[in-house]
Amino acid sequence: VVRNDKMLEWWIHVGLICIPLVAVYLHIPPPQLSTALQKWHGAGKVFHFRGFKIFYRDSLGALGSSDVIILLHGFPTSSYDWSKIWDPLTQRFHRVIALDFLGFGFSDKPRPHKYSIFEQASVVEALVAHLGLSNQRVNLVSHDYGDTVALELLYRSDQNRTGRLTLNSLCLSNGGLFPETHHPRLLQMLLKDSSFLAPILTRLTNFVIFQKGIGEVFGPYTQPTDAEFWDMWTGLRYNDGNLVLDSILQYINQRLKHRERWVGALTSTYVPLHMIYGPLDPVNPHPQFIRLYQKLVQRSTVTILDEHISHYPQLEDPTGFLNAYFNFIHSF
Repeated sequence: VVRNDKMLEWWIHVGLICIPLVAVYLHIPPPQLSTALQKWHGAGKVFHFRGFKIFYRDSLGALGSSDVIILLHGFPTSSYDWSKIWDPLTQRFHRVIALDFLGFGFSDKPRPHKYSIFEQASVVEALVAHLGLSNQRVNLVSHDYGDTVALELLYRSDQNRTGRLTLNSLCLSNGGLFPETHHPRLLQMLLKDSSFLAPILTRLTNFVIFQKGIGEVFGPYTQPTDAEFWDMWTGLRYNDGNLVLDSILQYINQRLKHRERWVGALTSTYVPLHMIYGPLDPVNPHPQFIRLYQKLVQRSTVTILDEHISHYPQLEDPTGFLNAYFNFIHSF
């Protein structure tokens, strides 16, 4: 009887562990949008790119200015990353524009699909054309994954490619520009390289795993609130975005393969450049990353934020980020 009780207890434990895993695997419905996310979504619009819906925001701001700024977000989040600096930017720029890349945020997340940095650059060019800004000089601000998209846009612009943007300036932040100083997280490596594990891992990724992973790339004193973590997770889960993470993560391999093209664009351009850097970033560690950047990109100016700011400077230190950016914009 004792043995049977032990067996029963064991099976109950197994059941309690398996039920949530199976439930997640079979799709717990995505979380509801918070009021803040609903407001962001409600203020946005959609345009069509090769049959896919792309979400973007376009705010008319400062009168008497003709300046346009376009914001390119990072992985695995969305345009909502710019929410804390949005209003101050509208007070300085005539138009403030941000989009959710294909596979991110409120945009379509097709699967299967070969996601690439090249395609995302084409999405940005298509948005600029859609908004009638093809001949307008634009200021790009980018973060993380967006930095690499920005480098492809820079390459096309400097090469006079058809459909290119006319860049007035480029400000990068905490992106893995150099494969040699880039340290992706363990889950990213597993998703990017293990074809048989990836579909299981993407389905089993839950809020707890997500929160731990994102928390590790924020500084100890600038952690997101529970509501902010939840908003990031909601944006990821929208349209089953967790199921395309492995496809999107191929960008890490693309950075390695196209290093000469993208780093070359950075080192040879005459477009005014700035780098805003949170030095506590485990993905692009200090001082190796910034030393290499300053050595290779000698025309760029650099702002290193407070020592406790990590991988998401625009969310961790919005005031420091804005001050650095406005100083840069007023310098040329």
